[in-house]
Amino acid sequence: MQDITDEAQLCVSELVSNVITHVGHGTPATLAVSVRGTHLRIEVHDPDTRALPVLRDPSTESLEGRGMALVDAVADRWGVLLRPDRKVTWCELATKLTAPNGHVEAPSVMRAEALLSLYAAATPLSCRTGVGRLTSAVAEETVIAAITDFLHWLQAHGCDADDMLDRAQMRFKAEALPYVKGSEASPG
Repeated sequence: MQDITDEAQLCVSELVSNVITHVGHGTPATLAVSVRGTHLRIEVHDPDTRALPVLRDPSTESLEGRGMALVDAVADRWGVLLRPDRKVTWCELATKLTAPNGHVEAPSVMRAEALLSLYAAATPLSCRTGVGRLTSAVAEETVIAAITDFLHWLQAHGCDADDMLDRAQMRFKAEALPYVKGSEASPG
């Protein structure tokens, strides 16, 4: 992972500096580094659940307050998890590692794949390749068929299918943004 060493060092420096600057010198903190799927995850744990990192506009004249803007610029996603006794400020950097299935390992993607596997089981074997593995063309058609079936189901239960599509699109856009910059919690 030498290709992301500089970015990782920058993120560690900024996350730890935030604890020192905004929580206080001598505050006990824990650094945890791990690999999650295809991402290097960096976490800094500290006991102050009130001092949350803030993403500020980096174009201001101030020399301070740019730490999270730097993290935001180099990390693929970042966020804050609040626990009863601590906060965890984390970021993830994409590596050149590949997931076994070649996909992003986001929970929504994994749920969709599980659903598509069940749905695809109902398609004729001549449309599938390999054991339980869909080609991308068949997967796309399966997704379209599943969405169409859900729209029929919604209509049969008195729901406005167009309204549901609009709501799903809005949720998709809201959730898609964090996968670019912060997946588990909105940057704050």
